[in-house]
Amino acid sequence: MRRRHARLQSLIGPSVTALGYELIGVEYAAQGDGGLLRVYIDSPDGITVDDCERVSHQVSGVLDVEDPISGPYRLEVSSPGVNRPLFTPEHFERFAGERVRVRLEVLVEGRRNITGVLQGLSDGKVVIIEDGEERRLPLEAIDKAQLAPEIEFRRR
Repeated sequence: MRRRHARLQSLIGPSVTALGYELIGVEYAAQGDGGLLRVYIDSPDGITVDDCERVSHQVSGVLDVEDPISGPYRLEVSSPGVNRPLFTPEHFERFAGERVRVRLEVLVEGRRNITGVLQGLSDGKVVIIEDGEERRLPLEAIDKAQLAPEIEFRRR
């Protein structure tokens, strides 16, 4: 699965960068009626619907030529949003100090889901403080990671 994501990212990346955006990452999920390819982009000025449309048009052309996904699928281009996904080692360093939610591919210490404060990377492991305990998670064991900010709601 990770190999597919890496291939898709390498196909799509140059087009996204050429348009002036940062490619955050890609996710592909097979679904009953095909699949969903989600492409996350960002820029210093933020992302608008027009930005997503521009990237979608460009990426569609690349995917039509290269045809990396067999069968039908939908393409969705999105900003990373508040619950920004983390894909690369650089993301785990960049967002140290932030609250994150991690889902693991396999059980680590009897757990598959960890939520805590990201400390960064150390010796190829993602370090998270969860309830005062340090968790060291192998990068390759992470299925999905994203920022998980605590949002406060105030009544007026």
